[in-house]
Amino acid sequence: MLKVGVLGAGHLGKIHLRLLNQSEKYTLIGFYDPDAINGKKVADEFGYTYFDNINTLIDAVDVVDIVTPTLSHFDCAKKAIEKRKHIFIEKPITNTIEEAEELLFLEKKYNIKGQVGHVERFNPAFAAVKDNIKNPMFIETHRLAEFNPRGTDVPVVLDLMIHDIDAILSVVDSKVKNINASGVSVISNSPDIANARIEFENGCVANLTASRISLKNMRKSRFFQKDAYISVDFLEKKVEVVKMKDAPENPGDFDMILQNAEGVKKQIYFENPEIDNNNAILDELETFADAIENNTTPIVSLEQGTNALRVALQIIASF
Repeated sequence: MLKVGVLGAGHLGKIHLRLLNQSEKYTLIGFYDPDAINGKKVADEFGYTYFDNINTLIDAVDVVDIVTPTLSHFDCAKKAIEKRKHIFIEKPITNTIEEAEELLFLEKKYNIKGQVGHVERFNPAFAAVKDNIKNPMFIETHRLAEFNPRGTDVPVVLDLMIHDIDAILSVVDSKVKNINASGVSVISNSPDIANARIEFENGCVANLTASRISLKNMRKSRFFQKDAYISVDFLEKKVEVVKMKDAPENPGDFDMILQNAEGVKKQIYFENPEIDNNNAILDELETFADAIENNTTPIVSLEQGTNALRVALQIIASF
C-alpha cells in the first residue's frame, strides 16, 4: 500500500481524507493545513493525524494529494516533486500555464507520476459511453449550478467549465483552431456565467455554457457524430445513445425508420449501456495508485490537465 498525505483540509480535502482512509490501496499517514485551528479541529473530529509542518508530511509519504486553493497548487506540487513524491493535484492543475509547464518539466526530471483531479472523467455515465464517442462533430454542454460563495475566487470557467473542457479534449482527437467566448460578472468580481465556442482543426465545434448563478443544477453534455447522438447527464448519471443504421428491406411494425430527401432510409435504434455505481473521487485516487504500481500513464495526466487549463485561459482571455 502506498503511503499518502493530504494537503488541505477544506470541504473537498475532508472528502479525500475520508476516502483515502477507507481505500485498500493507500495508507493515510496524515494531513497538513496552514490553518492550525482548522487542522486540529479536523484531527479531533475524525482522528486523522495532523502535521503542522508541510515538509514533515511530504517526507513521510509516497504520494502527496494536493487539495488546496488553486493559487497554492504550484508551490505545493513543486515541494513534493523535488522530494521525488508522486502527486495527485486537484483541478485546475495550477493558476498559470507557466506554472503547469514547469510541473511537466519537473515531473520528467524527477521521474515521478502526476494526475489531475478532473473527476468527471470517472463519472459512471461518461465512463459508460466514452468508447461510443467516435469523431464527434458537434458538442453541446451545459453546466449550471446554484450560487455557492465557495469557489468564486476564480472565474466560472476555471471553477465549472473546465470539467467539460477536459472531457471534450479527451474525445476530440484534434487541435483547437479558434475560440470565441463571452462572460458576465453578476455577483462576483469574476465572471459568473460564460459561453464559449471552440472550433477544432478537424471541423468539430463545441459550444459550452457554464453558470454558477442558476436556479437549478444541471450537468449535461450532448455529442453528435455520424449516425449517432449521445447524451450524458453527469448529475443524474444517465445516458442516452441513439444510433442509426441502414434500414432493413422489410422493417418490422415497431421499427423506427427515417427517409431523407434522397430517398435513403435509416433505422433508428437505442443502446442502453450499463452504468456502474461508483464513487468517482475514490476511483480517480485508486486508478492513480494503479498507475504508480504498474508504471503506466495516469488516466488524467499532468499534460492533459495542462491542456485543459490552456483552453480555459484562452476562453477567459477572449471575454
